[in-house]
Amino acid sequence: MVQLEFALFVGTFTSLLAIINPLEVLPVYLGLLAEADVPTRRAVAVKSCLYATGLCFFFLIFGTLLMRIFGVPLSMVRIVGGIILMKIGFELFSSSSGGNKMLDAGAASGDVAFVPLAMPLMFGPGAIATVLGMTSKIRQSSTEIWSFVAIAAAIVATMCVTFLCLAYADKLTKKLGPMGIDAATRIVGFFVSAMGVGLIFDGIIEVLETHGMTSLH
Repeated sequence: MVQLEFALFVGTFTSLLAIINPLEVLPVYLGLLAEADVPTRRAVAVKSCLYATGLCFFFLIFGTLLMRIFGVPLSMVRIVGGIILMKIGFELFSSSSGGNKMLDAGAASGDVAFVPLAMPLMFGPGAIATVLGMTSKIRQSSTEIWSFVAIAAAIVATMCVTFLCLAYADKLTKKLGPMGIDAATRIVGFFVSAMGVGLIFDGIIEVLETHGMTSLH
């Protein structure tokens, strides 16, 4: 039981951290708050991480509830989530210029902590797919509570790491440089695509097993 929950924690933590990719958030964060002092930047970092955490928990609780109410198969959630993750991974690997669009959106909005930092940078389609995909791995009702705790702990841990990256954004940016951030983003994109393919594969296998087309021995 403990191994199952630990594996769920590690899987959720690594997946969410890869999807959020704090290194990709750094340039937008610094660009939006270029004229702000350090205390203001820290305050925005705290608010944005709290917003993103709240959104994660909302989909963790009510997303699963909606799936049960409407009878959406978990296998379908895995397949759709995998497709979304794969698409985002390809975009990260291709290093698309989405940062300027985020800067424009942030300048037009009142609270940059919510838009664009919390949503869609920290919490977008990929994070939704990850939360629902990991939740869909809970199969046994006897371990459901502890599995929920494992996912919740992974969400909190991910947001803590993200906050630390934002809090020390200046130092990280200077040490890594534009080339380092770009290389890290491309590497993360590769692994996000791989995780997406894995979710699609698991979903397809589950569909085939449900319809009696194959069985695992």
